[in-house]
Amino acid sequence: MELLHRLDDPECPETPADYNAADAAASFSRLAVQVGSRFSTPCGIDRDIQDSAQYGRIEVPGEATVCGTRIVALVSKFKPLAMVAADNPGAFLGTDEAQAEGELDANDLEKVEQVLAESGYITIPEELLERSYGGPTLLRFHGSGEPSWWDRFFGSF
Repeated sequence: MELLHRLDDPECPETPADYNAADAAASFSRLAVQVGSRFSTPCGIDRDIQDSAQYGRIEVPGEATVCGTRIVALVSKFKPLAMVAADNPGAFLGTDEAQAEGELDANDLEKVEQVLAESGYITIPEELLERSYGGPTLLRFHGSGEPSWWDRFFGSF
């Protein structure tokens, strides 16, 4: 939570003040190649998500995982923030639940988290990101209920 609060600058809701698009693109491209290398397969990518603090999404295809469920890694424009989910964010109440239900292998999760860490990212548990947002940024929230830290650093504005 300390890291989330530290990165939450109300004057810079979509990108940090020191954001460099070229550096973000290069870092994300390297990350996608490295994740794919760990699973011996190309990964699907979606980059530069519009109207969001999320930079991009890397998808490890289910065919390349032990359990047959795709793994999704999201990176925020607010580096070093990243998160990992089985199937899709919100499909499970975090990676622990996905593992308990047999949909996520611990070694597969470790591969993705290792690549993220080696690339300078910090994986924030989805459960933590789902907590109610209590920061100073005025979010243009389009969901139902109260905004969460997920909305602040990965959701759409």
